[in-house]
Parts: sequence; structure tokens; C-alpha cells
Amino acid sequence: MEETRKCPYCAEEIPAEAVRCRYCRGRVAAFDPERWHRSHPERRLAGVAAAVATALAVPVSAVRLGFLVLSFLHLLGPVLYVALWLIIPYAPGGQSLLEQALTRALEWLGRWRGRGPARTAGRGAANGADEFGASTLPGGPLP
Repeated sequence: MEETRKCPYCAEEIPAEAVRCRYCRGRVAAFDPERWHRSHPERRLAGVAAAVATALAVPVSAVRLGFLVLSFLHLLGPVLYVALWLIIPYAPGGQSLLEQALTRALEWLGRWRGRGPARTAGRGAANGADEFGASTLPGGPLP
């Protein structure tokens, strides 16, 4: 038996692999996260046009032409292409380049913050008596 799902627009039962609902003609595959990846066989440069075309169920050449037209309008095409290249993951269910970079940066920052002695200056007494000890500073802590 064929797997089915409900159309999010008209609530009719449609095949699970359907791109459009046969009842209301609504695009049901555009919001499926499994369709948004760059490892499609139609990919050429980075796979962004193929990912957008597959997710929106339009021809890849139309998406490539759209990026070309947007390139002549204030260089919006390359900016959008690079942004989507950073956001769309390479494989289904994988992390995007932006997520990978942020994860690495947070790991590096965590390691960098973990090194060296813990600094408490500015949290205790005004003259730093709690950092160095009251006996090392002349006069002791401020009242």
C-alpha cells in the first residue's frame, strides 16, 4: 500500500512523495526540510539552484536564469546565491556551512575562555583586594 499524507491546504489525502496536491494544486513539497539540500544530481557549481528548483518544483534552468537576472539587478543574484549556499545543507538532515562555522566558533570560544586564570577584577572590592588578597595591598580593602 502506498504511503499517504494530508495536504496542508485542503486536508485531502495525497501520496507522500507528491510535489503538488492533485485537489487544490498547492505546492506541498516546498516546506519539506528533506528536500532542501545541495547534493542533487543536477547540481553544477554549489548545488544552490538545484536545491531551490527541487524544493519549489520548478525547472533548474528557470532558477539559474532567475539568479542571472538578479545578478544584473544591484548584484542581488550573487549575494542571494552565497547566502543560500551558507544556509542550505549539503546532505539531507546535515548541518549547513553556517551551522558548522558557528559550532566551530563556539567551540573555539569555549576553549579560549577556559584557558588562563579566572579573572575577578571589578567584581569585588574597588581596589582589587579580593583578587590579590588584603595583605598584599597597602591599607587593605576600601570601606
